[in-house]
Amino acid sequence: MKRYTPLLLVVWLAGCSSWWPWGDSSGDVPRVPPGATAYKCDGNKELYVRYVDGGKSAFVIFPEREFRLDTAETVSGVRYTNGHTTLRTKGNEAILEEGSNVVYSNCKSGG
Repeated sequence: MKRYTPLLLVVWLAGCSSWWPWGDSSGDVPRVPPGATAYKCDGNKELYVRYVDGGKSAFVIFPEREFRLDTAETVSGVRYTNGHTTLRTKGNEAILEEGSNVVYSNCKSGG
């Protein structure tokens, strides 16, 4: 068995090269992370956000990480930020900015 272990490891790793926990671009139906809201955005991008603490905070969920944003004052809608990244929402629409760059635009949730 020891002789085959390296071979099995290589085969297993080769199968994981395009791993994405919620589906992939091969036509699989993506699965929304538990408790998250899915947004469809420009550029065929998807954004997943989990709102917590009664909407006082939001976790932006990427395949490799997730991070917390807290509410901040805004004139209309809701704004979540950590000082560098900002999520702006209004109704079922969202925009995600990193610094002064919009990275997810024209995002709409299912309802």
